[in-house]
Amino acid sequence: MVSVHTSPLEQPGTGDAGGLNVYVVELSRRLAARGVAVEVATRRTSSSQPELVELEPGVHVRHVDAGPYDGLAKEDLPGQLCAFSAGLMRVAARVPAGHHDVVHTHYWLSGQVGWLFAERWGVPLVHTMHTMAKVKNASLADGDTPEPFGRVIGEQQVVEAADRLVANTQEEADDLVRHYGADPRRTGVVEPGVDLDVFRPGSRARARARLGLPPDADVLLFVGRLQPLKAPDVLVAAAAHLRHRRAGTGRPLVVAVLGGPSGTGLARPTALLEQARALGVDDVLRTSPPVPRPALADWYRAADLVTVPSYSESFGLVALEAQACGTPVVAAAVGGLRRAVVDGTTGVLVDGHDPVIWADALEALLADETRRARLGAAAARHAAGFGWDVTAERVLAEYRRAVADFRRYPTPAPAAAVTGLPAEGGRLEASG
Repeated sequence: MVSVHTSPLEQPGTGDAGGLNVYVVELSRRLAARGVAVEVATRRTSSSQPELVELEPGVHVRHVDAGPYDGLAKEDLPGQLCAFSAGLMRVAARVPAGHHDVVHTHYWLSGQVGWLFAERWGVPLVHTMHTMAKVKNASLADGDTPEPFGRVIGEQQVVEAADRLVANTQEEADDLVRHYGADPRRTGVVEPGVDLDVFRPGSRARARARLGLPPDADVLLFVGRLQPLKAPDVLVAAAAHLRHRRAGTGRPLVVAVLGGPSGTGLARPTALLEQARALGVDDVLRTSPPVPRPALADWYRAADLVTVPSYSESFGLVALEAQACGTPVVAAAVGGLRRAVVDGTTGVLVDGHDPVIWADALEALLADETRRARLGAAAARHAAGFGWDVTAERVLAEYRRAVADFRRYPTPAPAAAVTGLPAEGGRLEASG
C-alpha cells in the first residue's frame, strides 16, 4: 500500500490524519489476519522514525525520505513525489521479482507514486480516492479555498491508470464515473468498517464520570479535524441558538469538540474559540485534542448526540463509530453520510448548514429522551453490520478481480522488479 501524505501510525483527528489513516490501519490488520503480508509506504516526517516499523505481525510501515521532515503541508507534496519514488526505489530494489501481487494506493498523491511502481513490478494498481477535488469543490464552505486544478489533473491520471478503483459507497463510485470518466466495469464498492471490539454500547453515566462531564447535562459532540470542510462552526452557531431558546430551563449544555486544526483551518487555529466567545457560548464549549480509541469510545457513549455537519464526506467513519456505541447521530445529508446514517432510524440527516435548522433538529432530539433511546438502539444494530472483517473480505475479492483481469490482459514484464516487504509476502490467488 502507499499512503504518501499521512502515516497509519499517526493519531487521527489532527493535521492530515483522519478516516484514511483508520482505513489503512484496520484494513491492513485484517488482511494480515488472512495471510496477506502488507507493507505501507509513507513519507518520513521525523528523523527519529525508523525506516521500518512493525505495526503488528504481517503489517509493516516503511518510512521514505522525501523533502524536509517538518514544515511541508499536504499542498506542498506534489513537488516531492519524484523524491518519494526515488527513495522507495532505493530501499526496495533488492527484493526479487514477483514478490508483490497488488499495489493499493490511497488518495491521489499516492496514486501518482503507485502508478509508477505497479508498472515497474508488472502488477495491478488498485486505487481508493477517499476524497475527490471535483466533489469537494462543488460543496465548499463559505470562504474555504478550492482544491487546485493540478489535483484535478492528477486524479484524472490516476483514474485512467488504475486497473481497479475501490469506492467507499455507490455514490462515490457514481462520482468517479460522472466526474472522471471511470469505467464502471473496473469500479467496485466496498464500504469501510468499524472496530466493533472498541466501539460498542456502554454506560453513559460511567463514561461521563471518567471524562468529568456533568451527569445531568445535554452533551453534543463533534469529532474530527478543525477545518471549514468539517464545519464545527455550524455546531457552535447552532449551540448559540439552543442556549438562547433554553434560557431559564436550568438544564446544562456541553458542546464537546475533539480534534486539532487541519488544512485551511491552520490559518486560524483559534477560530472556533473566537466564534464561541463572540456568540456567548465559550463557557459551554469544551475542546480536547484527539484521543486514543478507548477514550474516544467513552466520549461517544457520554454524548447525547454526535454531530457530523461536514460539507463533504466520502463515508463518515465518525458517524459509524458513534452509532456502534449506541449514540444517535445528527449529520449533514451529504456524500457517504447518507449511507452511514439511516435518516429517522439511527439518527437525523439535515439538509444544508443553516445553524437555525441544525438547532431545530438538535432541540427536538434533546427534548425527546424516548426517541433518542430508540434511535440509539437502532444505531448500534445498524453499525454492527459494518465490521472491518467484512470490509477486508470484500477488498480481498477486489484484489483477486484485479489480479485475474491483469493476467487475462497481461502487460509486458518489467526489465527489473522492485519491492520492499521485509518478510515473505502472502499470495493472492486469482479467481475467475
